[in-house]
Amino acid sequence: MKTKLFVITPPFTQLNTPYPATAYIKGFLNTKNIESVQADLGIDVILELFSKKGLESLFQVSEFQVSGSEISENSKRIFALQDEYIKTIDPVIQFLQGKNPTLALQICQEDFLPEASRFAQLEELDWAFGSMGTQDKAKHLATLYLEDISDFIVECVDENFGFSRYAERLGRSANSFDELYEALQQEPTYIDSILISLLKAKIEAVKPTLFLISVPFPGNLYSAFRCAQWVKQNHPEIKISMGGGFPNTELRSLSDKRVFEFFDFITLDDGEVPIEELIFHLENPDSDSFKRTFLLENGEVVYKNNSLKHDYKQSQVGTPDYSDLPLDKYISVIEIVNPMHRMWSDGRWNKLTMAHGCYWGKCTFCDISLDYIKVYEPVAASLLCDRIEELIEKTGQNGFHFVDEAAPPALMRALALEILKRKLAVTWWTNIRFEKSFSKDLCLLLKASGCIAVSGGLEVASDRLLKLIDKGVTVEQVAKVTRNFTEAGIMVHAYLMYGYPTQTIQETVDSLEMVRQLFEAGVLQSGFWHQFALTAHSPVGLYPEQFGVTKKTEAIGTFANNDIEYTDATGINHDKFSFGLKKSLFNFMHGICFDYELQDWFDFKIPKTKIHPDFIFNALEEQNDFNTKPNAKVVWIGGKPTAEIFTKSKKGKSWEMMSLTFHDKKESFDIQTSKEEGEWLLSILSKIAVSGSKGYTFQEVKNDFETELEDFELFWYSKPVNTLREFGLLVL
Repeated sequence: MKTKLFVITPPFTQLNTPYPATAYIKGFLNTKNIESVQADLGIDVILELFSKKGLESLFQVSEFQVSGSEISENSKRIFALQDEYIKTIDPVIQFLQGKNPTLALQICQEDFLPEASRFAQLEELDWAFGSMGTQDKAKHLATLYLEDISDFIVECVDENFGFSRYAERLGRSANSFDELYEALQQEPTYIDSILISLLKAKIEAVKPTLFLISVPFPGNLYSAFRCAQWVKQNHPEIKISMGGGFPNTELRSLSDKRVFEFFDFITLDDGEVPIEELIFHLENPDSDSFKRTFLLENGEVVYKNNSLKHDYKQSQVGTPDYSDLPLDKYISVIEIVNPMHRMWSDGRWNKLTMAHGCYWGKCTFCDISLDYIKVYEPVAASLLCDRIEELIEKTGQNGFHFVDEAAPPALMRALALEILKRKLAVTWWTNIRFEKSFSKDLCLLLKASGCIAVSGGLEVASDRLLKLIDKGVTVEQVAKVTRNFTEAGIMVHAYLMYGYPTQTIQETVDSLEMVRQLFEAGVLQSGFWHQFALTAHSPVGLYPEQFGVTKKTEAIGTFANNDIEYTDATGINHDKFSFGLKKSLFNFMHGICFDYELQDWFDFKIPKTKIHPDFIFNALEEQNDFNTKPNAKVVWIGGKPTAEIFTKSKKGKSWEMMSLTFHDKKESFDIQTSKEEGEWLLSILSKIAVSGSKGYTFQEVKNDFETELEDFELFWYSKPVNTLREFGLLVL
């Protein structure tokens, strides 16, 4: 019997764009001519719930609750305004789907939407709207309106509801399966009932034989089990498998057999070969070949990895396929005015990967022992561009988010050159390591190819701790790289960390001072503080004694096993820094409060910083020297100039000169050289143009010059060439 696959992401991940795992799997299955249908039940549930019919039903269900005495004034207000919510919900959702842009004018007049407690924060945000247009302000107000309804749902209908997660607590505290198992024995909640009715319709339409559920995060776990439970009870003939980021990191030591009342299989790491082997097994029940798969055998949980098939190379897995997903129905929201978080939630991005794994693969807080990070394999730039063109054609959208652990600089360079060569208009952003390869010229190239933002881990802004983390960067280097990106017009977001093992209070304070100086210097535009978490598969989790850490227990959970409770030798309570770090950062992001004492952000005594007040300023002052590596690549990304010969006279002597006129997107400019140098420049610019088939190194350019002319260095560092360096003559 031929297998038919149904692949889903359960509620909830993002509202603005599909989580890409199912599209990756469908793209791979296409290369094997295996039929599959995919669905994002998260967006389906949201659109069902946040609709006129959905809210009418919601307010009916909650009526009994609201009459109770424990309900907040806020929920009573929302309930009293239910007619206003029911009237406005459909147009607001259409507006957030990009279908009803004129509604922005009404939303911004602030007498259209009913307002509850979320709007109280608006006064603080008034100044932030100065830089926002009407559409953005309306999106933010519409988001607050949805969050008000969400607060009402949490209080009066389903306490586990959340826009980008559902019952996340049950996934987070899941060392034991007991609590989750118990929740699954209860009657389905109101949100569950919406989910199940949608799932029922899809299962009946697709009639799959294999049901794959991708679980990227703890906030998808509960609803994944609810989906599996319903299918098991109503269609026991369908086999069910779980894969994705959550099992990859959390379920590697799974031993609780009750999990297999819901699932037949759980696969780890790259899904292509495990799924292929499952399909073969279902079509040939006597086969016993599995790849990284948990299953129940003779009443016991077993892990089978006996397949002789190797994982596929990145060039063989196909292009992600987003067909079946309602791309025109995702909703763009603006929750907070943090520019990078906004990119996560606003706009539709096609998600792609430049490389499998991480090319650095050393950071001690990261799960570098797992294959998804450890096995590094980049994709060729030409193949990436083929995939970009295919996705633009299929989705009609040219925004790309490369979801790499850290995109490799050499591959980013090759990709940017290929995008320019093919004359593609794309917008893209990705995650990087702030390493010194990101020179001023490389950043200008990335910008020219459509790169608008990068995010990277500064982690702890302290050189001692960066060394301990094995980040391979220094704070000074990070400052220079962030300046190169900023000056090229690319936004920079920094991931910041506090509470790393052995981190002292002094280092936390100094770290905050470094961050203050980076924002004050204008080289960082966005950031976010994360508290260190000890994970089982990181070097700190594997060798805690090397980092001054003691695990509270060595017991391995029968269900999830990733976040580990520990004590740090310093005994410092890092939690207390959370509020002050986040509040100061919020202000720095808006360009204010740089003159506050660091003490002002905390309600307990902290030591004075030991960082020189001009540390970052001085780091950025250092000028680059005149050494260019002979094997550096020289590229011209500007246009073709027009040339004019004229005669110059001085003290009775005259000689021929050349004037070259260039047209940049914004302006035109001229440079003047001797006729011979001008002719050479015309010929070399056409050779090193981005559209050329051969790449030229600095040494080759120098040799080319010296076949007819002399004093190359004098010419290369002259005013005309310096002008060209400003307008697209890049040394990479």
